[in-house]
Amino acid sequence: MKKYISLLFGIWLLFISTAFAQRDVSRDFKVKGFHLDLRIQVMKLPALKDFAKKLRDNGLNTLVMEWEATYPFKDHPLIPNRYAYTREEVVDFISYCDSLGLDVIPLQQSFGHVEYILRHYRYKDLREDQKDYSQVNPLREELNKELFTSLYKDLITTHTSDYIHIGGDETYLLGHSAESKKKVEAVGKGRLYGDYIKLLCDIVVSLGKRPVLWADIALKYPDALDGLPKETVFVDWNYGWDINMFGKHDNLLNSGFEIWGAPSIRSHPDNYFLTQWEKHFNNIRDFVPLARGFGYQGMVMTSWSTSGLYSPVWESTRDIVDLYTVRRVYPISGFNMLIEAYFKSVNNSAALDVHSFVTTYAKEQYGFDGKQATRFWEALRAIPYEINQGKISNENFEISAFLDSAQFVSKAFHELKPRKNVEEFEHYRLMADIRLQYLTYMSIELRTNEPGFQQKDIPSVLAELKAIDTAALDRRFAALNKYLLHDAEIAQENELRNSKISVLYERLARHTKH
Repeated sequence: MKKYISLLFGIWLLFISTAFAQRDVSRDFKVKGFHLDLRIQVMKLPALKDFAKKLRDNGLNTLVMEWEATYPFKDHPLIPNRYAYTREEVVDFISYCDSLGLDVIPLQQSFGHVEYILRHYRYKDLREDQKDYSQVNPLREELNKELFTSLYKDLITTHTSDYIHIGGDETYLLGHSAESKKKVEAVGKGRLYGDYIKLLCDIVVSLGKRPVLWADIALKYPDALDGLPKETVFVDWNYGWDINMFGKHDNLLNSGFEIWGAPSIRSHPDNYFLTQWEKHFNNIRDFVPLARGFGYQGMVMTSWSTSGLYSPVWESTRDIVDLYTVRRVYPISGFNMLIEAYFKSVNNSAALDVHSFVTTYAKEQYGFDGKQATRFWEALRAIPYEINQGKISNENFEISAFLDSAQFVSKAFHELKPRKNVEEFEHYRLMADIRLQYLTYMSIELRTNEPGFQQKDIPSVLAELKAIDTAALDRRFAALNKYLLHDAEIAQENELRNSKISVLYERLARHTKH
């Protein structure tokens, strides 16, 4: 039944998007952008410059930089992390982008997703919750105004854009604290959100810039739109769902505010071990022409370095050493094909023909013939399901069949021999092999969680775990991403990707020592 409903929705969305595109094929986006999230996987400056040039060479005019803790705030030196750029590097990068004609919009999360700021007890009085420090308390207006005015002013000294993106998405703790609950009871969550967003937008406007924010919460609580400055821009992010998922879409369309759209090439449930390629291609195919038909003035492709959240729930007496994300995804170095699909879609009025695009890309980029291109696409979109708490998202799959499919995919990528762009193609092989390694481990983990698993079964499990050659994949990952990432980042990526394997081995190995 779920498959049937999903198919009907896909057909409906394609029909609507095609109809809109045909209604006004001359309509183009004023803003053609790309969003980089540097929460993790911080790009080295040469790689960042190369990426910016690639965007401009392919018709884009905007780069939304979610610097997060990589920006070197002058008056808040605790916020930058160990991979932060220097001020000289930021200025140099912005100057380089200006010379290309690429507008760099700084994205400074200012409501939710501020774990990297609130983790420091210098800012603890701004927290909505002292254990889950992901969100500011919107009623601490003076403290918030002081902090974010300072951060915005700093960003303005290095950026030349007319815009500042203030974030504002996924504020899951709305109405959580005693203060916030009291306001919600009086005026509702929409006003709690809207009043604070207005404060932020007013700061941005007072600095001579236009505020940009994600549209999900305003869609959910339309009264949050009331009173916002006319300069405000909303970004309607849609990764393949019904346009009314967050709330009544017409409320946003009829609000009078400028609207941009945002699909994604990396998003939930993507992680180290899963990329839902076909979903992302279909998202580009469906949403870009739909947004063009709606009259959106901009399109910004999002690319999340993690599709999950930090895990910021701590006992209040415990010091915070570091932040680790629940879901890390493969670095952006492996997603050239999806990026090219976005270039093609945002610069053309017709909806992307996914099969034709992938086939042509495989032939031109890798030198494949038609049969090889077909096999490549079949392998790329196979088994797009996740495992969570021992459950496969597609209930028709057993882990053994899942593992067999992963072996087929890995074999297919290794048997395909590209005649061009060999290093780019190697990313697909590595992703497939990481997937296979993960599912091999999961088949072991699932057995250890069965009620009948006993101590006598441990030696055979230890032998299977020891046979998993994580070091070989680690070396390949390092070789393919050494230009993009810092050595310490690569080491951490490898460590975290393999952590479940090593932890289970060490836990069970204890029992063999007695």
